[in-house]
Amino acid sequence: MAEKKEPPRRTFIKQVGTGIVSSAVISGSLSAQGTEGEAKEDSAHEGSERLALTVNGRRHTLMVRPSETLVELLRDRLKLTGTKVVCNQGECGACTVLLDGEAVCSCHLLALDAAGREVTTVEGLLDGEELHPIQQAFVDHDGLQCGFCTPGQVIAAQGLLNLHPHPTADQIREGMAGTVCRCAAYPNIMASVLKAAEQKGGR
Repeated sequence: MAEKKEPPRRTFIKQVGTGIVSSAVISGSLSAQGTEGEAKEDSAHEGSERLALTVNGRRHTLMVRPSETLVELLRDRLKLTGTKVVCNQGECGACTVLLDGEAVCSCHLLALDAAGREVTTVEGLLDGEELHPIQQAFVDHDGLQCGFCTPGQVIAAQGLLNLHPHPTADQIREGMAGTVCRCAAYPNIMASVLKAAEQKGGR
C-alpha cells in the first residue's frame, strides 16, 4: 500500500491561509449586510447613547453603552469577528482596524469615539470574494503561522501603506511594530508587506 504523501508546505499554506484570511471575513461580512444597524434591544439600557458611524462602507446607527469599546461593537453587535481580541489592553495589535484610514487598536477605543467616522475591518478589504492585494500577499508569502494575529497584521499593513505607499524596510518595521506575532513570522510578514506595496502600485 502506497504511503500517503503530505501536501507541499506552500500548497498547504495557500489553502489554509486563504481560509484564515477570508473565511471569517466572508461570513462576518455577510452577517453584517442589510439595512442600517438598529440595536433596538439596547434602547432600554439606561445611559445608552445613539451612535452613527460607517463600517466597511455601510452606515450604522446603534444605541451603545458609554463603556462599550469599538471591538465589542464590531464583534458582538455587527458580527465582524475577523477583528480579534487577545490582550484587550491595546498592546498586541490583534484588534487593529482602520479609523479614517489610520491603524488603531479597537479594544482601546470607545465605540462613541468613532462617531461620524469611517471604520475598516479586515472584512472590508475584500472585493466581493476576491482577496485584497495585502491579503493575497500574506497568503503567497507565508505571512502567517497560526493565523490569529493575521487580521491585525493585514490591517496594520494597510494603514502603513496608506502613509507610505512605497515603504522602506525600516518604515515597515516601525509601522508594524505594534502588531505582535507570537509565532515570530516577522521575515515573512516583511516580505508580504513589500509584495503588497508592489502589487498595489501596479494597480
